[in-house]
Amino acid sequence: MVKNEHSLDGQPVSDELVLSTDLQEGVVLLASAGLYTIQLQSPSGEQGSVVKCSLRGNLKKSLTYSTSSSQPRRVTRAKRPRTTDSVAVGDRVRIVTSDDKVGMIEEVLPRRSKFSRLGFRGQEQTIVSNLDQLVIVFACAEPNPDYWMIDKWLIAAEIYGLKVLLIANKCDLVDEVALNAILGEYSHSGYQMIATSVRNGTGVEELRGLLKNTISAFTGPSGVGKSSLLNSLQPGLQLAVGAIGQTTWKGKHTTTARSLIPLESGGWVADTPGLRQLELPPMTREEIISCFPDFLNVLQVSCRFQNCKHDMEPDCQLKLAVKNKLVNERRYKNYLEIARSMEDPRH
Repeated sequence: MVKNEHSLDGQPVSDELVLSTDLQEGVVLLASAGLYTIQLQSPSGEQGSVVKCSLRGNLKKSLTYSTSSSQPRRVTRAKRPRTTDSVAVGDRVRIVTSDDKVGMIEEVLPRRSKFSRLGFRGQEQTIVSNLDQLVIVFACAEPNPDYWMIDKWLIAAEIYGLKVLLIANKCDLVDEVALNAILGEYSHSGYQMIATSVRNGTGVEELRGLLKNTISAFTGPSGVGKSSLLNSLQPGLQLAVGAIGQTTWKGKHTTTARSLIPLESGGWVADTPGLRQLELPPMTREEIISCFPDFLNVLQVSCRFQNCKHDMEPDCQLKLAVKNKLVNERRYKNYLEIARSMEDPRH
């Protein structure tokens, strides 16, 4: 152990600094009310014990230190970063534990990927980190598919470079014609998509195989059956399941804290609270277009105007593709609405 340095007011930034040889590495399984559940891992990747931890205070701020060679190194500035999550589910961290097994997070390792949203006052809220794929779950009925929100999640996945798996859940509630129409909404998008039903077991084994040996995050509106799907994938998990309101046909928030769940079949799944809103960061039209892979395929042939916005301009290749049913018209309209909202100064 070594004593910690002092801040401008002479108070220690934290009680002690721990040498790296004293630290244990693990993965954050649960983040709730300022406490973190850490699954320890050995250097070879073997799972160890589970430890409850708090966060070292200086990790909540970005610290600037003095550089004078004649004076002791001191904190000259402490600034809270523009994020609401210094530590997120899925983060790899280094901790120190005491005799009573209560730990302290001393270091957060760099993230290789993340899924975030804009939170309060424009702060970034990391929902889960170090992902391999984002699993977007929606219901075929009760509630009906919200394609506007699905497209926004797809854009967010493209922003963060995440592989996407689309799940059309509760497929037992619609007939074959309606199901094929739902699946056809993304037939040209290039995203992998499967239909599932917890009630009759449709697609559950296929989904289990697609989750194996990956870190996946389940997201989507409330009430679409995310927790029920996870319960069917791993019996005994017993995640809380809520009913759908008969008046609004909207689900209740049964998952209240983000958590990373190890699957017996291999891999990890992050169960996240249902998101009614997902705010996208400011983007140009070119950046938005790049988040629609099905649009990029048809835009390999140039439009008449080099700076075409694919809106009101004549001889637009994207509009021609919509007319020829090579691009989903609803997806195109969602692109226009999102692009126009980004240009609106009130956005």
